[in-house]
Amino acid sequence: MNAVEINGLYKSYEGGKIKALNGINLTIEDGEFVSIIGPSGSGKSTLLNMLGALDVPDSGSITVAGQDLATSRKLNEFRAERIGFIFQLHNLIPNISVAENIEIPMYTQKLSSKEMRSRALKLLDDVGLRDKADMKPNKLSGGERQRVAIARALANNPSIILADEPTGSLDSKTSSKILKQLIDLHEEKNVT
Repeated sequence: MNAVEINGLYKSYEGGKIKALNGINLTIEDGEFVSIIGPSGSGKSTLLNMLGALDVPDSGSITVAGQDLATSRKLNEFRAERIGFIFQLHNLIPNISVAENIEIPMYTQKLSSKEMRSRALKLLDDVGLRDKADMKPNKLSGGERQRVAIARALANNPSIILADEPTGSLDSKTSSKILKQLIDLHEEKNVT
């Protein structure tokens, strides 16, 4: 099965004046690691928003992990169960701990507090930040915050991770580390 199948995808804004996606066709196989590259304003974020069921197309078909996103009425459930997001600006909640930020996606799974904490600590181990579990995000460096965002994206064991410029706000050394970590996680967990 393909992880992603897109056919003739169109999306425009401002009443059709701005064409963000113009007949996109794309197939991504399960377990494939894909980068979408292009200049600012070329539709990369719009495409990721479509893949993550955060926005709907004007026309065309988009199937992600076997789910038809253009017609499905259960997009919230789909997102919570199958997709992990890593945003350019990590979107961590500043007044709760690092571990609590990672636990947020787990609430849809009806896990006990103990199970959520245990999973959050394991994910922090995976990204080398277990010792920061009880800190607030604003006490972390930019690279550490992005690693927390990666851990949060993995909280529900998603089949697909969507990363929108995950290194855009980082220096080149930290960017290289974050990209290596994403590649390592892809290989270890076989996540698309």
